[in-house]
Amino acid sequence: MKLAFSTLGVPGMPVADVVRLAAGHGYQGVELRAHPEEPVHPGLGSHERASVVAEFERGGVEVLTVAGYVKAAAAGDDAPVLAELAGLVELARDLGARYVRVFPGGGGQDPAESDAIAARRLGAAAPHAADLGVRILLETHDSHRAGADVARVVGTVGHGRIGAVWDVLHTWLAGEEPAASHAVLAPHLGYVQVKDVASAEDTTPLALGAGVLPLQACLDLLDQDDWVCWEYEKRWYPQAAALPELLAAGREHLLRLGAPKQ
Repeated sequence: MKLAFSTLGVPGMPVADVVRLAAGHGYQGVELRAHPEEPVHPGLGSHERASVVAEFERGGVEVLTVAGYVKAAAAGDDAPVLAELAGLVELARDLGARYVRVFPGGGGQDPAESDAIAARRLGAAAPHAADLGVRILLETHDSHRAGADVARVVGTVGHGRIGAVWDVLHTWLAGEEPAASHAVLAPHLGYVQVKDVASAEDTTPLALGAGVLPLQACLDLLDQDDWVCWEYEKRWYPQAAALPELLAAGREHLLRLGAPKQ
């Protein structure tokens, strides 16, 4: 199992410090939150992008994902969404990232309509992603919280460069059992996002293993070479404990859960 963490857990942290944290705590990759308030975002010029690449290369850490905020199923014109998505794909290519993360964002619409919008846009973006060697992943989130919801869209697109991120919190909140989530997402799966919380009513991030999410059941379903990313949502919960002090124990917890069963 290959481990990463998201910079959502270390808001605003300089790239060099992120790389040192990952390398120093045995994480092979990082999911970079691509937002203007962060050091890495689509507005970076070529020199700045090259500097990011150099930092990660020096640390021997992989940029796993550019985590964007495109809402693939949102109402409105396609053109602005496709332009934003193209910018994220180009950023991922320049940083050597495997993936771009996008959200559904289809709330308030008929589910069939939001499915169709997302599939149309992702299908339109797929050739560009293929040309640049990047894969676009739709996350189990908001309007498409269950694995079955995301698999329905990605399966409709039917392109190898369009896949899924399994956020285990959202499938759990949808009432979907881990085995059911994995069964529908496995053909499309890029990687898995893990986290832990106290309850459905209190989703303040906790140390891995300190909450109620079925992490063992989820990790039992994965292959040994799958990527698992800890998405600790410190940005949205400033009162939560600092992520750096939790990384070492989090890594050990994930490795114990993911160890081959005898």
